[in-house]
Amino acid sequence: MPAQYHISLPDPSKARGNDPDLSFRSQGAAGFAEELQDALRSGTLFERWRAKQPDPDAVEPQWGVTDPDATVTGEQKDLRINLVATTRIDSDVFKQRLRLLAGHHWELRDVR
Repeated sequence: MPAQYHISLPDPSKARGNDPDLSFRSQGAAGFAEELQDALRSGTLFERWRAKQPDPDAVEPQWGVTDPDATVTGEQKDLRINLVATTRIDSDVFKQRLRLLAGHHWELRDVR
């Protein structure tokens, strides 16, 4: 059964990971939602991250799992952006993808 993650980006301009090649590029709610959805549905972000590791072949395959049915919606509320992601990807992998995309500039508000 898929989980529903409620994420908040309190300051969207700071929602960037440590590596610009892996980070969010968007400014608006729809763009953030689209980028996160792509990171969950496809292996593109994982493969870019894996290629930057000292020994890419040693990376555990669990980190590359995808969910082609994942959906993400975004909404701007005042200055913050709220995202709702529905996916079968486990929470550790989900959080790792968010850290790559947004660094530590996101908040997990609820999981259902």
